[in-house]
Amino acid sequence: MASTGEPPIGESAPSVPLTLTQLAELAGVSTATVSKVINGRSEVGPTTRALVERLIEEHGYRRQRRRIKPASLIEVVFHELAGDYPIEIVKGVQRVAWTHGLSVVVSELGGRHTPEPKWIGDLLTRRPAGVITVFSGPAEDQRVRLATQEIPLVVLDPAGNPGLGVPSVAATNWSGGLEATRHLLELGHRRIAMITGPSFALSSRARLDGYRAALDAAGVPIDPALIRQGNFQIEDGVAHTHQLMKLPEPPTAIFAANDGQAIGVYHAAHELRLRIPDDLSVIGFDDMPVWRWAQPPLTTIHQPLREMGATAATMLISLAEGETLQQKRVELGTELVVRQSTAALRS
Repeated sequence: MASTGEPPIGESAPSVPLTLTQLAELAGVSTATVSKVINGRSEVGPTTRALVERLIEEHGYRRQRRRIKPASLIEVVFHELAGDYPIEIVKGVQRVAWTHGLSVVVSELGGRHTPEPKWIGDLLTRRPAGVITVFSGPAEDQRVRLATQEIPLVVLDPAGNPGLGVPSVAATNWSGGLEATRHLLELGHRRIAMITGPSFALSSRARLDGYRAALDAAGVPIDPALIRQGNFQIEDGVAHTHQLMKLPEPPTAIFAANDGQAIGVYHAAHELRLRIPDDLSVIGFDDMPVWRWAQPPLTTIHQPLREMGATAATMLISLAEGETLQQKRVELGTELVVRQSTAALRS
């Protein structure tokens, strides 16, 4: 009788970790049930959960190792394909994928941050080596189906909680918000406005918290009238700048939570005949290549999008090859890039 390369279920020594399939056979349940227990899902009965957990404790659990073939794919899923943001991330993913003989497939969710139910069926038909979702993430039941089929998932720049045990890659958004605001404070500005991103986005909330922390540390009162919620769109910068400059005490500086909104501030300043940075200092977040050529060149917080894409791809390939990640939550550092859109407050 030919050997399968795996120990028989009834003869596994306690020191030999079992695969998801072996655990399911030993417990007399489906692989989906074992996957739910492993991923911390709540809809498993206490008796079954206790049985599976006991078997994992006795035997251990190991992911089935799979050799990635040169024709395999990494699927990168964006909520929306617009601007330089997805391009920078894909370049980072491709850099790593190509060194492993992998191709990259890009798809979008039409502005949604959670895929439609049909998405998971189509993806399982393609059976990529792994999936990277960007500023979005599968619903819990979709994550379980991916885990059951042993298709690894990494969430990049998660909009919300990526899910229990799901690896993620992000930037140091809080530190970036803190550094951007400190830069303006050091230039003498005290009426500093912020145009945030959407409230549901973790990155947006972290940047806003960094802004507030910098003002608080400097002893500058936080004025709610100076905080305006945007949606990471250029038009948000235009509309909110017009509103901010109508205040009895308008801001002397604006921190936009992404470069697109910062360019919207430029447009509004032009319409209001304000000079940047003489009349209004502006700082963005992302450091998109195109905005370096704005007039004046934009001061911003560099977010290492290519490195984030490369890191997510490296993590994904490790998971696809059956390895265990040493770190499941990775944050890459941001950096202040000073150009010509910020200046000392004119007395």
